[in-house]
Amino acid sequence: MEFIALVLALIAIGIARNVTMRSKALEARLSLLEASLAGGARPSTTRTDAPIAPPIAPETAVPESAERAASTPPPLPPAGSRYRETVDGGIPETPAQPAAPAASSGPGFEERIGTRWVVWVGGLTLALGGVFLVKYSIEAGLLGPEVRVLLGGLFALALLAVGEFARRKESLSSIAPLPIANIPAILTAAGTAVAFATVYASYALYGFLAPPVAFVLLGAVALGTLAAALLHGPALAGLGVVGAFVTPLLVASDKPDYWALYIYISIVTAAAFGLARIRLWRWLAVTTIAFGAFWMLVGIAEANTLGPHAFDMIASFALAAVLVVAGFMFGPSAEQGQVEPVSSISLAVFLFGATALVLGHNHADAAMIVFALLVAATFAIAWRAESATGAIVAAALFVFAVFAEWAIRANPELTVMPGGAMPGIGTRADEGSISMHLIAAAGFGAAFGAAGFLAQGRSVSAIIPVIWSAAGVFTPLALLVALYARIAHLDRSIPFAIIAIAVAGAFAAATELLTKRDTRPGQMIATAMFATGTLAALALAFTFALEKGWLTIALALMSLGTAWISMKRPIPFLRALAAILAGIVVLRIGHEPRIVGDDLGTTPIFNWLLLGYGIPAASFWLGSYFLRRRGDDGPLRGVEAAAILFTVLLAFTEIRHYINNGDIYRTSSSLIEVGLQVCVALAMAIGLERLRIRTGSVIHNAGALLLTWFAGLAILFGLFFIANPAIWRIEIAGTFINPLILGYALPAILALLLSYAVAGRRAAPYANTIAAGSLVLALAWITLEIRHLYHGPYLNSSTTFDAEQYTYSVAWLVFGVVLLGIGLLLPSQRARLASAVIIALTVLKVFLIDMSNLTGAYRAFSFIGLGLVLVAIGWLYQRILFRQTKTPPAEGSPAA
Repeated sequence: MEFIALVLALIAIGIARNVTMRSKALEARLSLLEASLAGGARPSTTRTDAPIAPPIAPETAVPESAERAASTPPPLPPAGSRYRETVDGGIPETPAQPAAPAASSGPGFEERIGTRWVVWVGGLTLALGGVFLVKYSIEAGLLGPEVRVLLGGLFALALLAVGEFARRKESLSSIAPLPIANIPAILTAAGTAVAFATVYASYALYGFLAPPVAFVLLGAVALGTLAAALLHGPALAGLGVVGAFVTPLLVASDKPDYWALYIYISIVTAAAFGLARIRLWRWLAVTTIAFGAFWMLVGIAEANTLGPHAFDMIASFALAAVLVVAGFMFGPSAEQGQVEPVSSISLAVFLFGATALVLGHNHADAAMIVFALLVAATFAIAWRAESATGAIVAAALFVFAVFAEWAIRANPELTVMPGGAMPGIGTRADEGSISMHLIAAAGFGAAFGAAGFLAQGRSVSAIIPVIWSAAGVFTPLALLVALYARIAHLDRSIPFAIIAIAVAGAFAAATELLTKRDTRPGQMIATAMFATGTLAALALAFTFALEKGWLTIALALMSLGTAWISMKRPIPFLRALAAILAGIVVLRIGHEPRIVGDDLGTTPIFNWLLLGYGIPAASFWLGSYFLRRRGDDGPLRGVEAAAILFTVLLAFTEIRHYINNGDIYRTSSSLIEVGLQVCVALAMAIGLERLRIRTGSVIHNAGALLLTWFAGLAILFGLFFIANPAIWRIEIAGTFINPLILGYALPAILALLLSYAVAGRRAAPYANTIAAGSLVLALAWITLEIRHLYHGPYLNSSTTFDAEQYTYSVAWLVFGVVLLGIGLLLPSQRARLASAVIIALTVLKVFLIDMSNLTGAYRAFSFIGLGLVLVAIGWLYQRILFRQTKTPPAEGSPAA
């Protein structure tokens, strides 16, 4: 293998030399072609110097062929020809040199191999050849370690020298149309790779170099590679930056020196950022930031490393600000009013490192100072360079993260983990002082709030002031919540309520001042944000001053207030914000449906469920009314959905709370509970059906359908299976006033009303299905009531008495007759059809069940009674219904 690699290296060198000679010959031919083209006239399809022909005499006849020839445009010249300056019509003259072939769409296979692939393979083979040669000498015992290292160094120097010589002498590399590989850059890259391997072998394999010396030499090779990239292009820059940042991993030490490491990292970062700035290589800046972020987090939580890590973060942050941020100091140029991603990310990454430093060192004062300095520097840079405004968002989030972690550290119960607090979270003796955090929080809150207001009107773009205002509203409120959780432990606190009112006053003043200004980019959205901040601060004051659970109510009222403001000031963002706040409330009750946890109590109706669900439901209904006054859109539908959801949850949770004595998480369901839930669902469906006719809302329409489907499933699986007293041993107390009324009679009435509510407004099968469900519920209630009379509180007995069986037939028959009477009196065809169905069922029962099961007089009475009723029904149809529906005779007729 080593011999083959060496042969490949020699062959590659020969092929590369041959390609170079052929390229020079091709350059000479192109030069001659350019000279010949420059010596002649430029092609032109329009002649401006041809003499004007004398006018044709009127009596002179023009031949038809000549006329056609004159009207036909001259043919276009062939490729490579030029016009001859004559007066004979500009006939193209073919040049003496053969025309150059037309350029193809891309390099051919032979050209790819000869100009690019061979060179790349040659460079790789050279590097591998050097490695294999050293390996062969080791295995054969030909050379000692010192000679091997020396030869490796000489081989690296030779490759670097050849690469530099080729760069200075190779003129073909400047010909743009030739897609050739950069031979000097490849030779230089191979040389630096061999040099890097030689230094590392001297340190790791043979121990010739001490760790500090190896570290310096490897770093020098990497920095030299970066410097050579200025002449040889991006490939060498990538090799250099990877080698520079990987060097500390290769040089291991039992006692790592973090100061030496981060001084070296700072030097490499400066070189890489400088090269990226000179050549405007964005990829190199991003790669350097990624490697810098990795080294920034190495050992960040170890003791006695705060100083070196702080130096690294400050130095890297400063280098990014000076060389990477567009439009600031020595950074590249920037477009006005544009947020540049790399500029913002470069600052945000090192801000994240400062955040990790604070958390890793338990909020030590020195770490907090470093963090505060970088946040302040971010303010200054973003204020000067709009390209870095995105870093303000990261700064706001990191500030909140620091103080939120500080609050959770002292209150591990805030993590709400099923198995207890998260490991490692808890109050520590070495955590940062409260005074330091209070001062820092006050400074951060004031700085973000003031900057958010003062930044309005400073930019020609809307996104810049919006970012500042968003950070200016979010940060003070987030810090207030974190401090409240840390110091007041989420209990009542009048001082925090007063602070929240003061913040609300500041935001209200900012809103008023911005309203009076002339319209500027982003001002409407910023005004809406400060107005929302006012509502949020008032909601927090309300929460701080009262007991638990008020946060849900406060957020719902905040959504209502935002909807009201959007009606007075038509700012689109406010509508979306009202829906966002409603979504937050939904997530809040999803986290804890009991609103106040175990403090819910057992008092029916008048408990925290009424406040926690009722007030938000009323707020969302009223908020949707405000939003609908300015159109139907996504935010309105979101608030409407929240209103329906909270109304339904209020009813359902109150039912569960009442039936289960305060335990809404109980898994069992009784007949009363299922019946009440079915009644509530049907009643709400009726209300939404009426409401959707007025509003035309798709949410009201969907809510009505969903509630109807829920009621149908609850009837099918709940009333007729899970809570069916005829199947399970369920006690039915009371003679006539009993749970069967709630479970079957009331749902039957509500289903009938719902069928009338949708009749003519939805598909006929939909309304008929609901009506059929009402009929089945009514028949079930009659049947179960009769069974209750014969069997007492438990209806799941397997025996049926003859009198009971006869009573079923009589009751069903009476029920059918009553329906028929209603259908005749109203008149209602639907009631008459329902009567026909019931009587048909009765007939089937009499002939299929009573005939076989009943004995004696019961069987006779059953048939006699059924016969009399059927005859009476026929008489009613003939005498009453027929007379009502018969068309009266026309006047003057014999019948009249």
